[in-house]
Amino acid sequence: MVRIIAVANQKGGVGKTTTAVNLAAGLALAERRTLLIDLDPQGNATTGLGVNKTSLQSTIYHVLLEGVRLEDARIKTDIQLLDLVPADIDLVGAEVELVTMDDRERRLKQALAPVKDDYDFIIIDCPPSLGLLTLNALTAADRALVPLQCEYYSMEGLAHILRTIGLVKEKLNPRLEIEGVVLTMFDGRTSLAAQVKNEVQGHLGGQVMQTIIPRNIRITEAPSYGKPIMHYDLRSPGSAAYLELTKEVLAHER
Repeated sequence: MVRIIAVANQKGGVGKTTTAVNLAAGLALAERRTLLIDLDPQGNATTGLGVNKTSLQSTIYHVLLEGVRLEDARIKTDIQLLDLVPADIDLVGAEVELVTMDDRERRLKQALAPVKDDYDFIIIDCPPSLGLLTLNALTAADRALVPLQCEYYSMEGLAHILRTIGLVKEKLNPRLEIEGVVLTMFDGRTSLAAQVKNEVQGHLGGQVMQTIIPRNIRITEAPSYGKPIMHYDLRSPGSAAYLELTKEVLAHER
């Protein structure tokens, strides 16, 4: 049965898209049929997989707003078993346009229904906001994975996204659960990073993923080459960390 995971945090710059792209790539490398949906108007997950946004015929915008079938918008990537539904700047207006539409929070869930059986995992890269696009992702998902940068201000935003997940579970999607909070951009040389890690683990316990993603220059370089980290530098600490995160997510299957 397919597992749909929304990678969500309303704060930007926490490693959300990096986590979505590399988790999706890791699952495909583990021979799981995987679909990555780019739901961020910046389209960074799209370019991060080497897709030229200027050549796109259909995107997730056309699926949500114009009734294009999701299977007609998805494209193959260079990674075997990994498909992508891309995004571009058109998606900027979607928040406003969705407001007047019927079932506005369920548009993505409805679009996914015909293709769910094609995949083992569907990963959704959410925008850095708690608007209608993120609500669509959380309404369609089984699980929410929350990247958290090991810095003070990230802690403030964590309560907001966890509260939103709880509200969506209560009002729109009773099956929604938290996959986990994954600590990103961890720099073990700073006392603040260790303090944030200890505080999050103390408050959330088992909801915090065991894998910690380090601050690693190779992770930041990989998107400019249109590759996930394991295809850019398999031996880097960042690659090892995202492969461990993939194993942890797969372990939750059982």
